[in-house]
Amino acid sequence: MQKTEPQVDLRSDTVTQPTAAMRQAMLAAPLGDDVFGDDPTVNALQARIASLLGFEAALFVPTGTQSNLCALLAHCQRGDEYLVGQQAHCYRWEGGGGAVFGSIQPQPLAHQPDGTLAIADLEAAVKPDDAHFARTRLLALENTLGGKLLPFDYVQSATAWAQGKGLSRHLDGARLFNAAVAQAALTGATVQAEARRIAQCFDSVSVCFSKGLGAPVGSALCGSAEFIQRAHRVRKMAGGGMRQAGMLAAAALHALDHHVERLADDHALAQRLAAGLAGVPGLQVETPHTNIVFVELVGDARDRSADLLAHLAANGVRATGLYRLRFVTHLNVDASGVDHAVAVIRRFFNA
Repeated sequence: MQKTEPQVDLRSDTVTQPTAAMRQAMLAAPLGDDVFGDDPTVNALQARIASLLGFEAALFVPTGTQSNLCALLAHCQRGDEYLVGQQAHCYRWEGGGGAVFGSIQPQPLAHQPDGTLAIADLEAAVKPDDAHFARTRLLALENTLGGKLLPFDYVQSATAWAQGKGLSRHLDGARLFNAAVAQAALTGATVQAEARRIAQCFDSVSVCFSKGLGAPVGSALCGSAEFIQRAHRVRKMAGGGMRQAGMLAAAALHALDHHVERLADDHALAQRLAAGLAGVPGLQVETPHTNIVFVELVGDARDRSADLLAHLAANGVRATGLYRLRFVTHLNVDASGVDHAVAVIRRFFNA
């Protein structure tokens, strides 16, 4: 009998499947019509995540992209702009939604090596109050950014700077709980306390449930009651109103109860993967902060990138990238899967 290779999907933590316990919670969820505002499970989730992060209200939406779009359009008007990083998801990877749907101009800035945006660069990007320029209205940060934890002292100083300039502050916290787990490991505080501490630097925060937390669908946007009312209107225009959405909200509630602290396991597996690839000729491995490992192909290895990807696929390992590969650990990956990926890559390079 032909031996079947293990299948290890390291493309993203979005590929996670609901656990058996999560599926049971989804089936047991009481339901209503969320467009009418009477789905009790959605309402419970919105209250839970708002309270957890220290906000007045929250809005459950289908995707993180829609959550960021609702935030941009709720903070800004036509002719406004937002300051954002070149690699930020709400600028680079969301189809230009703020510009397309809101006539909001992004002002992208280069990241520093640690993922931050230099305060001097932010200061220089703020437009004067002049009819020639878009109105600078918002600072948008992302934490984690490409798996990197933004230093908390930077988060505090950047958001304090924005507040002093009269700018609103939005956090794309798609992986906020990954950031909180990494930050808690540094401070000794609880994960929940660190998530709230990060979130409270901002006027609005988007949190994704369908990445490391393992829910099949959904994000939440948190903010003041008045801000969420504006965002709710945007969600309606964007087609994000769902009916018996409590089955999805139940998965998110289950994730908040059972899948937050276990993110540390994903971080440990990312460290295991990075350590296993260290020293392989032709590979430059970035030390991961959380659950994402970037591997740069350098020198002659770049000429073999297509062959490497084919080799990975043929041996049951899925990743993204070409010359810069991205591997993401999650709840459907274990140590044996990581070790298999390492062995397949080392075998390709005869390392």
